[in-house]
Amino acid sequence: MRYFLGRGYRERTLVCVRDLEREPEARRGERLRWRLRGAWLWPTFVVATVLEMALLHWLPVQGDTTGWVGGLLAAGCLNLIGVVVLGGIGGIWLRRRRPDMPKVVADNYAGTAALGIVAAAFVLAGVLHRPSITDRREAFGEQAAAVRTWVGHHGDTVARANLARADSLLIDQDLYRTCVPGRDPKRHLCLIVDTSASPPRVRRDRSREPNARLVRGR
Repeated sequence: MRYFLGRGYRERTLVCVRDLEREPEARRGERLRWRLRGAWLWPTFVVATVLEMALLHWLPVQGDTTGWVGGLLAAGCLNLIGVVVLGGIGGIWLRRRRPDMPKVVADNYAGTAALGIVAAAFVLAGVLHRPSITDRREAFGEQAAAVRTWVGHHGDTVARANLARADSLLIDQDLYRTCVPGRDPKRHLCLIVDTSASPPRVRRDRSREPNARLVRGR
């Protein structure tokens, strides 16, 4: 509502008191809506970390497998780094694009997007690493078959009987040391198997020390 007080006086505007009372409520409602929109970061963080722990166990990015605890620690640490680094940069970019967006909401949006990027990186790394796991498993199977053949032809009755108890140690790329227990628990029949050849080359190791003792001595 407007009215004039006469010549020489400024124009005045009357404001309803109820409108002034409703304005803070509207602002509070708007802030609440923003907060609800940006409240998905940490629930998503927990869910993503648990799922990535299972992903790292079944689709490891290094080695043949990843333990549950190791997967949980790796996923949690990398997710946290992603939220802090990528989420921080993304929050700044969002604030520049949307100045009306509160900082906490921009950080939440960017942090949630960063979790998606980390998860995609885990999947990509696991898929790229999968062929090397398959190759190692195939090589292990080939050396095991070669050891069974060698023991069947050259081993004594004790070695043939204990063949199921044999253990293998990867000592170099494409090179395994497989030991079969004998009568003496400290003296095994040990074979060096080179899987770079086809079929694998097998030779007897002069040392009869069990693999377990070699590992403890490292």
